[in-house]
Amino acid sequence: MNISEIVPEGLSVSPREYSPLALAFIGDAVYEVYVRARILAEANTSANALHKKAIGYVKAGAQAVAAKRMMETLSDDELAAFKRGRNAKSATVPKNADVTDYRYATALEALFGYLYLSGETELLNKRMQEAFELTVKQS
Repeated sequence: MNISEIVPEGLSVSPREYSPLALAFIGDAVYEVYVRARILAEANTSANALHKKAIGYVKAGAQAVAAKRMMETLSDDELAAFKRGRNAKSATVPKNADVTDYRYATALEALFGYLYLSGETELLNKRMQEAFELTVKQS
């Protein structure tokens, strides 16, 4: 899947100026679309079955596993966005998520948000593919 067709143009703020939780907000949505498209490409099944499979990829625990494995491969700019997301203080943590896993999932989503808003679509696609494949290998 190529996300480049939906990258916004003419942002008035540099991606570095957004809060880490704002980066995670958009990164979560971008990764959700990526995961749904990948799953749909694998099987044409019921919406309920597709949704259940997608949850396995986007839940905090799965994203945390991928995030921890990917950290070593990130550039300095990517790592900075990642760490900003990991260290962000969220007002709440979902009841089904471990706090540490939730922070690493937020880090990964912030990275995706940063790459998306920076227009780094090739790198974004590469990183989302890595996360997806690491989640598959983990489950």
